[in-house]
Amino acid sequence: MNKIILIEDETGVVSFIKKGLQENGYEVSVAFDGKTGVQLVQSNDFDLVILDIMLPEMNGLDACKEIRKTNKHVPILFLTALGTSENIVLGLESGGDDYLVKPFKFIELVARVKSLLRRSNNNIPEITEPEVDNEHVFQFSDLILNDYTKKVTRAGEEISLTSTEYKLLLYFLNNPEKVISRAEILDAVWGVNYELGTNVVDVYVNYLRKKLDHKEDNKLIHTVIGMGYVLKKS
Repeated sequence: MNKIILIEDETGVVSFIKKGLQENGYEVSVAFDGKTGVQLVQSNDFDLVILDIMLPEMNGLDACKEIRKTNKHVPILFLTALGTSENIVLGLESGGDDYLVKPFKFIELVARVKSLLRRSNNNIPEITEPEVDNEHVFQFSDLILNDYTKKVTRAGEEISLTSTEYKLLLYFLNNPEKVISRAEILDAVWGVNYELGTNVVDVYVNYLRKKLDHKEDNKLIHTVIGMGYVLKKS
């Protein structure tokens, strides 16, 4: 049974979400302020965090940053009434993996939860033998991703990625030199139908660029105007 923590201060919302998720087979813990939520995440093994932004003691953005200091892989879903593009970007930049705006349909929340858990589970390596074969290692130029150990390096320097950034990079590495549309990336990485007007793909591509290319003259991720993105050598 997947363990979810809901960090939310509105008791009515908490009751509604907790009951619905439990009926869908999830184990749900609750924190009513950001500080307590961070402490619970740091001291327990949760499979997913659902996090409001407007919280007492510590707001959701700061709570997310604190969680990411010690846990870079647990999926974090922001659930908030702050639905502007600026707030969405702030949520993603603080370390969130997804963002759902209130009011929402519960069926959409469940879809997002399932998608995040599926992505997280797919990123857990299955240790069946002591040595790693080449099927787990992807290399493009001086960029190396080991899908067995989840280690990413460029020019020998290790790069720390969130779970979403990692999956996005892995998708690029599985499709080198191919121009990939935003819709294809949304479907492959997020697995949920988003409004095509959202800029979540652009935001995460920029995250990857900053981490992969900031010290290198040979840029790897390129924009193809009107079509999407491509992983190729400069």
